[in-house]
Amino acid sequence: MGILAKIGAWAIIPLLYFHLNLNGQDLDELYFGTDETFEVMTWNIEWFPKNNQITVDYVTQIIQALDVDILAIQEVDDTDMFNQMLNGLPEYTGYLESEWFAGLAYIYKTDIIEINDIYEIYTTSPYWSAFPRSPMVMDLNFMGENIFIINNHFKCCGDGIMNLDDLGDEETRRYTASNLLKEYIDINLPNENVIVLGDLNDILTDTLENNVFQMIINDSENYLFSDMEIAESSSANWSYPTWPSHLDHILITNELFDELDNSDIQTIKIDEYIDGGWNEYDQNISDHRPVAIKLDFGSSINGDVNGDGVVNILDVVAAVNIVLSGEYQVSVDLNEDGSVDILDVILIVLIIQGE
Repeated sequence: MGILAKIGAWAIIPLLYFHLNLNGQDLDELYFGTDETFEVMTWNIEWFPKNNQITVDYVTQIIQALDVDILAIQEVDDTDMFNQMLNGLPEYTGYLESEWFAGLAYIYKTDIIEINDIYEIYTTSPYWSAFPRSPMVMDLNFMGENIFIINNHFKCCGDGIMNLDDLGDEETRRYTASNLLKEYIDINLPNENVIVLGDLNDILTDTLENNVFQMIINDSENYLFSDMEIAESSSANWSYPTWPSHLDHILITNELFDELDNSDIQTIKIDEYIDGGWNEYDQNISDHRPVAIKLDFGSSINGDVNGDGVVNILDVVAAVNIVLSGEYQVSVDLNEDGSVDILDVILIVLIIQGE
């Protein structure tokens, strides 16, 4: 019997239905988090709230839909409206304290995230050039795992050319900041699960002589930019579409390399779930898309695309969504051929049928 015959008509119907309704997506269909995985997202929210109460309402709905465990936020401008937003998110709490107001914040689920400490590093004047906003460290426990997250917002702008002879050069300042973060982790957290993220205001794919992250990239035994594939892919997948460029990154240490095998890293294209598209998103929410990583510290089930612990028709629908979006996700590439396509969807159907 041919492989298509094995699928059966029942599988074709939801595929056609999903395809016909793809353009009808709204925020209620936006999702990322699961009960079994650890998710952390970085989001430059552009001087929240960009459009007052409209922004608060949008962001509240987005956070509820994405259902991620931790959000590392940059550019919070109004603490009162930030706290008002948190009041509409009963599963979450927030952290916005700083030695001086820097716009960095965390939002996290209180029932599964145990906070050991939150503190800033490189706060004194010798480091103000490299870090106009001091990095904010969260020391947390998740399902028995101790994890450190370092939230950042690097200096913006520049001409793309790194001049190490000019300490005020924007690229040089970001280069110094990157190396200082590496130094901090190497000395203080050498054997810990560390995630460094934020609006790092530079791209990963610059040439060696102008790449502000080159020292980290060179140390591939200990560090990996989990979003490198996004940076190297189509500009349609980048976090800052108006340039366009990919500026928001998630760096992990080697203690998390094994978990990367069962991970999902995405630029979350919220604008595609809003009727007004990018213009509506940019006007009312932010000029940056968030970037998120999903890590599985346990054993994943082959074919469980949505991470709910079972393989069923919902995984077929989720896989079709990924195929139609043109995005690549390791967890969906069941035949390990380097692409996500209809063959992977067929394999999920066969798993359901017990083939």
